[in-house]
Amino acid sequence: MSSSLKISGSWNIFTLALVTLFALPIISLIITAGSGVENVWGHLLSTVMPGYLENTFWLMLGVGSGTLLLGVSSGWLISMTEFPGRRVMEWALLLPLAFPGYIIAMVYVELLEYSGPVQSQLRLWFGWKNFQDYWFPPIASVGGAITLLSLVLYPYVYLLARTAFLQQPAALLEAGRMLGKSVRNSFLNIALPLARPAIVIGVSLAMMETLADFGTMQLFAVQTFTTGIYHTWFGTYNAPAAAQLSLSLLLFFCAFIFLERYSRRQQRFHTKNNILNVHPRYPLSGIRALTAITFCLLPVIFGFALPAGLLVQWAVESWRYVLLDRFFSDAGNSLLLACLTAFLGVFLGILLAYGTRLSKRRRVHWAARLVSLGYAFPGPVVALGVLLPFAWFDRTIDAWLQRTVGISSGYLLSGTIFILVFAYLVRFLALAFGAAESGFERITPQMEDASRSLGKNNLQTLKRVHVPLLRGSMLAAGLLVFVDVMKELPATLMLQPFNFSTLATRAYSYATEELLKEASLWCLMIVAVGLFPVLYLNRQLRETSPLHYKEI
Repeated sequence: MSSSLKISGSWNIFTLALVTLFALPIISLIITAGSGVENVWGHLLSTVMPGYLENTFWLMLGVGSGTLLLGVSSGWLISMTEFPGRRVMEWALLLPLAFPGYIIAMVYVELLEYSGPVQSQLRLWFGWKNFQDYWFPPIASVGGAITLLSLVLYPYVYLLARTAFLQQPAALLEAGRMLGKSVRNSFLNIALPLARPAIVIGVSLAMMETLADFGTMQLFAVQTFTTGIYHTWFGTYNAPAAAQLSLSLLLFFCAFIFLERYSRRQQRFHTKNNILNVHPRYPLSGIRALTAITFCLLPVIFGFALPAGLLVQWAVESWRYVLLDRFFSDAGNSLLLACLTAFLGVFLGILLAYGTRLSKRRRVHWAARLVSLGYAFPGPVVALGVLLPFAWFDRTIDAWLQRTVGISSGYLLSGTIFILVFAYLVRFLALAFGAAESGFERITPQMEDASRSLGKNNLQTLKRVHVPLLRGSMLAAGLLVFVDVMKELPATLMLQPFNFSTLATRAYSYATEELLKEASLWCLMIVAVGLFPVLYLNRQLRETSPLHYKEI
């Protein structure tokens, strides 16, 4: 018994130490924010802060509304109606998720700007001479950012809404039909209220992704908190001001998450879902079927098919001018960072989840939950929080070596890929931890008891019992971390070593130089990698969804 308690105590210490390590960026931000001697808030409030607040508010409101409309409507049509092409639309509606916001922004800037093919063709058709002869909605604007981010983020809502609709008891909809309720009334009065928790989570994810977006806002010159942190750090080199902005954004994130969970605190939805649950599927024909097809097809066309087709066309046109050595170097760097982070993320996520499973202390569980907040933090916030302590460490070691032995150590941590991998882990460890925790919940405690009765300790039980059963969860966690690292832009942009580029940073560099066609090959590689989790999610949905339907 004493040996078991000793091992359990060791796991508690390890779990708390791991959480403390990944809380280092927040601690460094608090210390740096308090070190500022000048009052920067007065200057910010009188200059850029009103613009930050206004743009951020309209972006979150617009993207939240857009993803709600697209995600919920398409989720209902796919799960509860029957129309031609529905099975194709079922997985095609997930495809825009493969596009990072900054890549689709690059494509539409090239397509819709004044010198782009759309406006050039319009001037040719109607004989317009310049922009004074006609009005065209500006793509590089708050409205443009809302439209494009809604196109690539609505799959969050669609995915959760579709699952929620499918898991609802068919008897409830049958009862509504027997009471004479129409399809519209059944949707508004029965299905939608039951699916509200899942829909709220999906919209919240989309809104947090919007708040954390950097690349799209930077390309569109839309000033938000995230771009403000980047410009304050790299533009004015004012670390305390950047840290204060970062902490303000973190407090807003935490308040947003708290309010979202508080709004659902008293809601409990219990449903019995099994393979024999026969869902009513409303057949659509004529104009209704055509409307459903059009509604589902439009976001797929404009959110995936059109930008992907243009990227392929531009890659073919610019192939002869592409520096393949540079492309393969950037791809190799991205794969190295993604593979290393995915491996470490899965390894640490399993250890952290296992530590919380063994511990009975509440503070250990609360500490582990802090890791889950990392995924909600914007890239610039994580990058700044990581860079400040690492740069201080490098300066301290360098000064000590120069005083004692007269040599300079240079950049030991902040100038290497180590700082990049650590920043990625701070941001994406939540994905691996969540997947591992979900996998552990499906393993009965009796299996651990049986292992201990055979004389195995906790570490041996983890290795021989849990790890083989967690292979599916480990694969999913590694895949999610791998893809997110491949797409990550702001943290990589702020922390990458000298003469070191990835697919994301090179594509962004080309875009800022208005060489969008030259960036197409880099963008295609990122989108192609992003398709893997989309296909995985669709397969999981098909395996867990009810298999039997009937038409009404």
